[in-house]
Amino acid sequence: MRTVLTIAGSDSGGGAGIQADLRTFAAHGVFGTSAITAITSQNTLGVAQVFVLPASVVASQIDAVANDFTLAAVKIGMLANAEIVDVVAEALVRHGLAPVVLDPVIAATRGEPLLDDAGVARLVDRLLPLVTVLTPNLAEAARLTGIRVLTLDDARRAARMLMTRGVHAVVVTGGHLPGAPIDLLLTGDREITIAGARIDTPHTHGTGCTFASALAARLGLGDTLEDAARAAKIYVTNAILRAPGLGHGHGPLA
Repeated sequence: MRTVLTIAGSDSGGGAGIQADLRTFAAHGVFGTSAITAITSQNTLGVAQVFVLPASVVASQIDAVANDFTLAAVKIGMLANAEIVDVVAEALVRHGLAPVVLDPVIAATRGEPLLDDAGVARLVDRLLPLVTVLTPNLAEAARLTGIRVLTLDDARRAARMLMTRGVHAVVVTGGHLPGAPIDLLLTGDREITIAGARIDTPHTHGTGCTFASALAARLGLGDTLEDAARAAKIYVTNAILRAPGLGHGHGPLA
């Protein structure tokens, strides 16, 4: 059995973060390990409180896992601040971890900040060159590049700019595009669009975490990047379709 590590925050409501990542890993038949960066008090209505763990504790968790397990892939989500970005970057190098999928979690669905400004800058400078594939949504792509990202053409420009920062590949997820939710995969020499169906539902909490985790799991199982991205898209679509309708806000996926 392949082992995959998630480095992310804990979601008390179970819809996103570590909880969504481990659920997704299990669904793909890989063994999930974790390094928790922050504890959030949240539910389907929003984030009430965030407690960020010391960076040294995050580093210790990664070391404990990497020193014992052979890791087939790593998924990174919420990092909270620049200090945690630094220790994660150092751990990736120290343990030679790859492939690495980075979901650049900057804010919650309702806008609550989950990565400070210094952390965003450090993520671009230190972490992107170590990442196999970056999976921003439109808002995250805009924040990381400083350009407006509202259309598929905007996503292309943002992805190309992000590639110049050292990341090997970018998938700009299209859930917030008008019309069909088209994901854009850009590698060094290829551009691939991955179409999906628009599902009219409020139950989409954790889609970004779930997509990145599914992508990491498929890469860990040996899929090519294109095959992994297509499989992750299908997995998220089906998870939305099967959403159990829990909570009073943006409910979790199945």
